[in-house]
Parts: sequence; structure tokens; C-alpha cells
Amino acid sequence: MCVNYLPVSRNTLEEMFEAPVQTGASWPDETYQDYLAPIILPDEAGRRIAVAASYGMVPKSQMPPGAKHFATMNARSETVGQLRSYASAWRAQQLCLVPMTAFYEPNWETGRHVRWRIGMADDAPFAVAGLYRRWREGEGSGYSFTQLTVNADAHPLMRRFHKPGDEKRSLVIVPWRDYDAWLSCRNPEEARSFLSLYPADAMAARPEPRLATKPMLRAAASSVPVNGDLF
Repeated sequence: MCVNYLPVSRNTLEEMFEAPVQTGASWPDETYQDYLAPIILPDEAGRRIAVAASYGMVPKSQMPPGAKHFATMNARSETVGQLRSYASAWRAQQLCLVPMTAFYEPNWETGRHVRWRIGMADDAPFAVAGLYRRWREGEGSGYSFTQLTVNADAHPLMRRFHKPGDEKRSLVIVPWRDYDAWLSCRNPEEARSFLSLYPADAMAARPEPRLATKPMLRAAASSVPVNGDLF
């Protein structure tokens, strides 16, 4: 499943996604576990806003001392309502969009791991279905998020990734027309109707080697004020 992707820029968020960015929010050009990245969620009036959040539902900064840091960057749609890391946010329908220009998956068709870049056929930015959480951070609070995935064993493109014999999975790409419907959904069963595979003919993929070094790691969660209770 996806553990590395390219987030969109501030200008893209504000102009294309119509989501004003929280003052002071910033993020690296490439996203890995515990890096800050933008997510889109609704404000109290239901309007789109963008905030910086930590990639992974349970950030390293929130793990108890001595506890093993486990991966929570992807939530399986089949079990998202059952697992402790995601269940409370799923029941509360803390839904978000994760905007990006591409994500990366391993391709083993040559017999070895080759990183491939996956995105839209026209290279346009897009958004993935996500789930977010709010955390207390000192005197303020921060956000974290995970991406929702579905089985892709029969998908013409996404079945080409991950090791032979492993289950094939795909991020849930949300069509532009469904952005506000997804963000405003408050019924878990209704939300499941959005969790489907994106048409392969609208997507494109190509090999793209990993950078020699990762971008600088930012803070695991931004200290920002939020409205409402903390979950």
C-alpha cells in the first residue's frame, strides 16, 4: 500500500481545490511516514479548508514511551470500523481528502523492486479518501491522517504492484464531483459507497527511481488551534 506520495502546493490547494490553507501551514515536497502534508476537511460551515497534518493516524510523537511505532498510513476499508487506530474516527465520520499529484508503489514485474509513480492520465492533481484525527500538542493541537484502501486484485493497473502472491491494494481516488459529498458524509454505511476503484483508463503509471535522500522531516504534527472537541 502507498507509503510515499507527492502532495500538492499551497497555490493548487487554494486555486484548484478551493480550500484556503491554514495560516502558517507548510510541508515538504514529498511525503513519508510522520511527515506533514496537507489535508482538506470541512469547517463548521461545511466549507473546504486545508490544514497540515502528520501522515499516519498514530504519529510517532503520540506513542507512549517505549511503545513500538507501527504503521498507520493506510486503513483497509474492510476493517476501518473495527481496528482501534481508526474505529473512533470512522464512527465520527472524520473524513478528509488527501490531495496529491502522484503516489508511489513497488512493481516486481522485472523480478526486483522498482518504484513506480502513479497518477492521473492527464497529470492533473487529485485527491484520495482519508480519515483524520485531532491530537493535543502542548497548548494547542495537531492533526494526523490515514488513507483508505480497497482490494485491487482485478484492477488492470493497480494489480501490477507489490510482491507476487501479495494481495493487491489501491488508494481510493475520489472523483472531483464527489469531494463535497464525501466531506459532508456523516453515515459510515453511506461513506462506504465512495470506497471503490478508480477507472484504470483515467490513470497512468511509469517507473521513477527513489531520490538518493529523503526530504527533511518536519514535525510530526503542527501545533494549531482547532474548533470543537479533541478526539
